[in-house]
Amino acid sequence: MALGANLLIAVAKAVGGLLAGSPALLSEAAHSVADSLNEVFLLAALRRSRRPADRRHPFGYGKERFFWSLLAAVGIFVMGGCFSFFQGFEALKSGAEESHSGYVAGLVVLGVALVSEGVSLVRALHQVRRQHGTSLRALRDPALRTVLAEDSTAVLGVVLAIVGMALHMVTGQVVWEASASLAIGALLVYVAFRLGRDARDQLIGQAADPDLSRRIRELLQAQSEIDSVEALQTMQLGLESILVAARIDLVPGLDSEEVEDVAVRIKRSLTREVPQADQIFLDITDAPTRSASRHPDTHTKSPAATGEHGGA
Repeated sequence: MALGANLLIAVAKAVGGLLAGSPALLSEAAHSVADSLNEVFLLAALRRSRRPADRRHPFGYGKERFFWSLLAAVGIFVMGGCFSFFQGFEALKSGAEESHSGYVAGLVVLGVALVSEGVSLVRALHQVRRQHGTSLRALRDPALRTVLAEDSTAVLGVVLAIVGMALHMVTGQVVWEASASLAIGALLVYVAFRLGRDARDQLIGQAADPDLSRRIRELLQAQSEIDSVEALQTMQLGLESILVAARIDLVPGLDSEEVEDVAVRIKRSLTREVPQADQIFLDITDAPTRSASRHPDTHTKSPAATGEHGGA
């Protein structure tokens, strides 16, 4: 829906901006073109991230969403932010004037754009509430987060363009419209930075949500066969995929076959309670390590710190 709205208003803004010679309207046209390209990226991300795991990618393709979201952030910065800055500085340099008909046409186009962007924003907010309730902090889907950010900045950008054009029409000073273009550029650069930073964190291996990690630890500690959880590390592999690596200390008296059965049961129990945890690796400490870990002057390192692989 966001893609359709942006394609429609990108054409209208571009035509109106060229006819009226409006820097603010041309900045908004560049903004809409960038948004349209970004939504093509996000549609590709949604499709490619659903591919099943294979030999080359044993943990699946969930991080495709984060990669394409990073490209979307770059697109917002280059095509939207940089072009808006260029339009603003060019308007200040040339001091171009618009005709009265140009003002009217530009304001009509921006009014239509405001309605279209507002509808898309309401639709995105409805989807957020449906998937995540009233808490926006729980929003984890990078595609939906990017669309929500784009629609929010689009509405604010259109408002800035309308204000700039109106003040230009009233005062005859192009500085108002140029300032609107510069403000739109600054807004887009800020949004691109935030989206790019989030995508970078996910690509380099961000841990799961702290509340979810705490729940996983509590579920492990509640298992009757586990004496203690020595270390727990998580990583977000995709929107609905989490890697869990835990070093656990089992109660004494279990033989090797019992340890294997216990490990399988713990994994199934954890997956049942936390479906996102679809990659679970348990490193079970041996008797000497278990004994040493109870002394305050001895420290047991996590699997990641020692370079060891999961034992079960």
